[in-house]
Amino acid sequence: MNILIIGNGGREHAFAWKIRQSNSCGNLFVAPGNAGTHTMAVNVPIAVDDFHSIGEFCLEKQIGLVVVGPEAPLVNGIRDYFESKPRLKNILLIGPGKAGAQLEGSKDFSKQFMIRHGIPTAKARTFHPHEVTEAHHYLDTCQPPLVLKADGLAAGKGVIITEDREEAKAIIREMLVDKKFGEASSKVLVEEFLKGIEVSVFVLTDGKDYVILPEAKDYKRIGVGDTGPNTGGMGAVSPVYFADEVFLKKVEERIVKPTINGLRKENIDYRGFIFIGLMNCSGEPFVIEYNARMGDPETQAVLPRIKNDLVELLKATASGSLGNLKIEKDARYATTIVMVSKGYPGNYDKGKIIKGLETSSDVNVFHAGTKTVEGKIVTDGGRVLAITGMGNDLQTAREKGYAGVAKLSWEGVYFRTDIGLDLLSLQNEAKSG
Repeated sequence: MNILIIGNGGREHAFAWKIRQSNSCGNLFVAPGNAGTHTMAVNVPIAVDDFHSIGEFCLEKQIGLVVVGPEAPLVNGIRDYFESKPRLKNILLIGPGKAGAQLEGSKDFSKQFMIRHGIPTAKARTFHPHEVTEAHHYLDTCQPPLVLKADGLAAGKGVIITEDREEAKAIIREMLVDKKFGEASSKVLVEEFLKGIEVSVFVLTDGKDYVILPEAKDYKRIGVGDTGPNTGGMGAVSPVYFADEVFLKKVEERIVKPTINGLRKENIDYRGFIFIGLMNCSGEPFVIEYNARMGDPETQAVLPRIKNDLVELLKATASGSLGNLKIEKDARYATTIVMVSKGYPGNYDKGKIIKGLETSSDVNVFHAGTKTVEGKIVTDGGRVLAITGMGNDLQTAREKGYAGVAKLSWEGVYFRTDIGLDLLSLQNEAKSG
């Protein structure tokens, strides 16, 4: 089967790496791809939102399966486009249509969806541009920390948490009136702060049945100790020790099943991934957010732990026959460290030559913001590489991951040195307690 992956990040490189291992994979293409996907697939210079060109390419290359990596084409309706074209509608596609992608595309929609279906989540109120004064009054009644969320897609940077009520009021005005995140902040949610530890659970569903993939914890802030502004993600760890059988059973019964059933009740045909961002509050799971696709960099820690043939899982998902399959998990730990350009998540330079790529054989090196120029691989984004080390315990996985990082460099490289340390500390406390 010929397969097309849409996207150009570390998540899409990880998909290509895993899909290439399948006996069912014929020709593999990535649009537009990066320097890493180029080593195992054919990169195609088509933008992720150019649905017409993507469709024509699928017909030309007899693509049997399309895997949509990033959120924007899903929210903008790539599935709807394919289903509206007689020559494209029978191509298997992973990812929901516009209706289902609202789970990620609109924080207000997803919050109301959770409320309608009794899914545990933080209390919140939504405000529009003409309601700045009301939003300020509401903030006066809230207990800090204060959580402000842009309604739409903001590249992982649309959530701001502050202890300062006056700062929150200024940010609300920036978001609603000054359009800090463009159309994404045409509505803003003020949400209750949930105290606990974050964990992400990933579900693959054909709209009726589902499988739960390995969970992960990601690290969103730029600085060591979870300081500084949010990023698209600075690292990830899987498995997460506190997400034990008891906790995950609560997640399945209280969140996964009501989510799948809710989509069916609302006649939303959902075939693809659901990323459920959770807060573990003293052993009780609450949903922070949904995403309509796999996470990045969580994918780079989760996929290496899936023993199944990924193409068979994806085909079953897209064709509505997932009920017969079960996930087989590798018991080892995976630790992913993201290496970024100096200045990220703000302004950063591109075109820096990456050194050491040929020496990192004991880890998975997933490319994100890279391209090849005159035979050399150079930086081409904020998040550049994601390095995944694996081991029988978290300490070993960390050591392997950071040993891989130490072999790689470019001018201005930055990475967090504490990925997984919090979980290691909690694990050690639990053992000694």
